[in-house]
Amino acid sequence: MKKELLEKIKRVRLLILDVDGVLTDGSIVYTNSGEELKRFDVKDGHGVKLLLRNGIDVAIITSRSSQAVSRRAEDLGIGTVYQGIKNKITALEEILRDKGLKSEEVAYIGDDLVDLPVILRVGFSCAVGDAVDEVRKRVDYVTEKRGGFGAVREVVEVILKAQNRWNDTVKTYLE
Repeated sequence: MKKELLEKIKRVRLLILDVDGVLTDGSIVYTNSGEELKRFDVKDGHGVKLLLRNGIDVAIITSRSSQAVSRRAEDLGIGTVYQGIKNKITALEEILRDKGLKSEEVAYIGDDLVDLPVILRVGFSCAVGDAVDEVRKRVDYVTEKRGGFGAVREVVEVILKAQNRWNDTVKTYLE
């Protein structure tokens, strides 16, 4: 990993996630009664918990609104959740202000055009492996994994390894 990128990752104190196409595979399933269903990857969820245990905060900014997202965020301990957001920069600015962070202390994972404004503003920008080309071309890191299939976990491991926290995290499971 290049030194410049490593330095960016070392500054990360907050990871912001998009949902559809990042925490999920982008599919939306409707039941006959009209209820919306989303599928989440348990490894991504465990990665979120690993970050939180290591003192790195996690937030969600998503363009759509869904009760499933509220439930998943609650299950994972994500307290900062913005849903139904058309202008993600406004949400980012509010998060930075509320948490007293600078944009270079933030990592973001996105997959589509609506994510570009935030991607271009944060310190460490990431795209899932199946993100649109326009996003993949503009980020610091593209995951090998697809959205909803371990891409978030991959970024979590990159962050924890760059910050020299991964080995200690693994050790807690060996004791």
